[in-house]
Amino acid sequence: MAYRRKTRAWSLALCASTILAFSGSGAQAADQFKQAADGASIECAVSARELTRFALVDDQFASVSKISTGTPYNDFAVTNEPLRGDIYVSVPETFAARSISFFATTKKGFVYKVSCQVEPVPAVQVFITNPAIATNKAAGWESETPLETSAVRLIQAMANDRTVDGFEVRQSSALPARVGDLEVQLIADYRGSALGGKVIRLANRGRKPLTLAEADLASSRTLAISIAQPTLQSGESTVAFIVGSNGGLGHD
Repeated sequence: MAYRRKTRAWSLALCASTILAFSGSGAQAADQFKQAADGASIECAVSARELTRFALVDDQFASVSKISTGTPYNDFAVTNEPLRGDIYVSVPETFAARSISFFATTKKGFVYKVSCQVEPVPAVQVFITNPAIATNKAAGWESETPLETSAVRLIQAMANDRTVDGFEVRQSSALPARVGDLEVQLIADYRGSALGGKVIRLANRGRKPLTLAEADLASSRTLAISIAQPTLQSGESTVAFIVGSNGGLGHD
């Protein structure tokens, strides 16, 4: 493992940076996943016959503001669940409008405008994430130790397949790339506040043994690298863990 403030970017680092794209996993049809900043509008669909649950990730609803029609048969209802801080929306069968809207304030002080189409679908769930919350949690985790030490801690977490508080972890479906006899493939991407990490699979596709050097994978923003098995025989593979400043490791 090595700390690096300024390192020479070798050709392999350039190749590795080209395969660091990630893909999001598709949500189940019955559930909706929304990402919103403070004051943003959230568009979704609510069930016309059953309950729709709204849940905040790492936050809770504090209050909901809506216009009342004064006629219960033509108005939707919002119920707060105090234990988890979720809200449930129900629409009566006699509801004439094709959409509903309301403002929601959270316990962490965020406000969202929610606009939903009323659809003939079964009970649904809407999960809302605010990136600012995760970023603040990641920044707190990173600030527990000096940045270079935090980079080592992140490598240890990645090597042990552990989640890191506030970090977004995405599995990659990127195809492997070849650099001579070496095959390089992104496995996972960790994104925090100041730090970003990559888990990369390396395979020797040649006929001769291959020795990997940390400098071959480093870029100018790399802070720490660990290669599980630096020497690969023909057909063998290993995993490398790379940590650098966020935005400096080929993020989209």
